[in-house]
Amino acid sequence: MNTKSIIWGLLSGVLMLSGLAAQAGTAEEAVIAGENQILKSQQTNNADLAAPLLADKYVSTDQDGTVLVGKEANLADAKLTTFSSTDYTDMKVTVFGDAAVATGAFASKGTYKGKPFDDRGRFTDTWVKQNGKWLCVATHVSLIKKS
Repeated sequence: MNTKSIIWGLLSGVLMLSGLAAQAGTAEEAVIAGENQILKSQQTNNADLAAPLLADKYVSTDQDGTVLVGKEANLADAKLTTFSSTDYTDMKVTVFGDAAVATGAFASKGTYKGKPFDDRGRFTDTWVKQNGKWLCVATHVSLIKKS
């Protein structure tokens, strides 16, 4: 890896962490930047990286049907997960004015409350632009059965 690549990588990380990337460009680019920051929070086991992107009334529905309401409850639950690996693929964003739906696939391994998991699935995130900033307001996760 050359010095220029390292510098651009570091600059991209700083922009994502500062939230500037989530406010720049098109709505689709902003939502993708937000999804990438959420992924980074999982890859680094740092749920606090996702905090600025979640609405106060954020709602998540997990693969087992558990519904958590509120940013703080969801962040506390996220901190019970330790990822050894996770990645998103097949990301698509559809924008509806000040709302957007992001869908994608994921593969994740790690532990949740000390119990191991090795999951593949799909997710749907709903984003809303509030006060000039894109926030995730809802997430739904479904597992894909292993063949």
